[in-house]
This record gives sequence, structure tokens and C-alpha cells, in this order.
Amino acid sequence: MVESIARVRHIRVTPQKARRVVALIKGKQAQEALAILKFAPQAASEPIGKLVAAAIANARVKADKDSEYLDERDLYVANAYVDEGTTLKRFQPRAQGRAFQIKKRTSHITVVLSTPEVAVSTGSTTGGKAAKTKKASK
Repeated sequence: MVESIARVRHIRVTPQKARRVVALIKGKQAQEALAILKFAPQAASEPIGKLVAAAIANARVKADKDSEYLDERDLYVANAYVDEGTTLKRFQPRAQGRAFQIKKRTSHITVVLSTPEVAVSTGSTTGGKAAKTKKASK
């Protein structure tokens, strides 16, 4: 039962473009996610690939610290999301003394890797609540 988190902040990729890449790897096995990101043509795939590799390393360190067995093939991307970071505001000179604003957006990317045991234990509690609300509504 290992869960590891890796975050990177202030990456110079727009959140909208990063979310397209993150959607490719959600729910996939960690090694498969690395393979997908390696061959994805989007620019955001490189930092996200490094982030997934860092999360795998974090899981290995956490398992060693707790003296648990970890098979890296069991890890999968339990959650991955992109939040908007700070926006760098720049100005481009235009004709007749005008200025055109350029917004250079940044992203905060988070990847959560987990083994299937963690997902089953957290998923069962959520499923129980959903089942109770359905029965109550009938």
C-alpha cells in the first residue's frame, strides 16, 4: 500500500495545454504513462514525464523507508491534475505608440501514484456513501 505524490510548480506551459497531456495518462499504469509521454508530440509531455518518473522514485524511497515491498509495475496514476500558476505579463509594442499585452501563463502540475490496494480501500468508502444516498432518494 504505497501512495506517492510529486509536484512541479511554475512550469512555463499553459494549463489548458498541460491538461490535454495529463488526460492521456490518468488511470494508466506508471510505466505505460512514461511510454505514452515519451512519444507524445506536445511540449508539456516532457516535464510531465519527468514528474511521473519523480513520483515513481518517491514511491520507491517511501517503500524503502517503511520497509515495504514495492513492485514498480503495480504503480498506476491514481490522480493527476493541473492548476493555474502565476501569469507573467509582458507588453509588445504596436503601431502608433500602442502596447499589446502578452500573458505568459504558468502551471502547477501534481501527479499521484498509487498501488491498487490503496485505491480499493479509498474507493469502497466512496461507493458506500453513493449507495446510501441512492437508497435515501428512492
